[in-house]
Amino acid sequence: MEPTCARSGDVPPRPRRGPMRRLYDWVLHWAETPYGTPALFAIAFAESSFFPIPPDVLQIALSVSKPRRSFYYALVSGVGSVLGGVLGYVIGLVFWATAGEFLMSVIPGLTQQNIDSVGQLYQQNALWTIVCAGFTPIPYKVFTIAAGVFSQHVGIGVLVAGSVIGRFGRFFLVAAFLYFFGPGVKSLIEKYFDWAALAFAVLLILGFLVIQAML
Repeated sequence: MEPTCARSGDVPPRPRRGPMRRLYDWVLHWAETPYGTPALFAIAFAESSFFPIPPDVLQIALSVSKPRRSFYYALVSGVGSVLGGVLGYVIGLVFWATAGEFLMSVIPGLTQQNIDSVGQLYQQNALWTIVCAGFTPIPYKVFTIAAGVFSQHVGIGVLVAGSVIGRFGRFFLVAAFLYFFGPGVKSLIEKYFDWAALAFAVLLILGFLVIQAML
């Protein structure tokens, strides 16, 4: 029997989306509900300790729909992220010694090698490491959990201070772009923001090294 030809009106099946893309779409869908702001807080909180999708995704979507509330959404992201960082610190401080292998199996980007590498950075300068990590697209949860693991080098106050500077700096920069330039800048932020954040972090480190050399 010859195979039946597809009818002209048939719609081709949609390509299957991977689990990360489905999770990304799930985060975005909150922008179309009345619960966008509490969802933004919850995602920012979770991303700092275990969740893989950054809150910028939802923050940008909410700000595009209401540009005048861009800084409010940045504040919500910042507060949630800093508090989530404290949870990450507690996870590293309390649970790493007994449940480290389990945590590495369920938290994306969390490996023993990454934890050890971050620990070396903390021994050199914990505050600036946290600030730069908070501003860049590096998975922040690795740094908050590592801060608890290496609590002898990173006090909770240092973590909170660095998180406030880095996380609020990142989210408010996104808000400023959307507030002053409008929704049209959305595609540029999504395409180039991570590179701009990395460049800013490099300049921040270079400036710190220059000041340190002058002292």
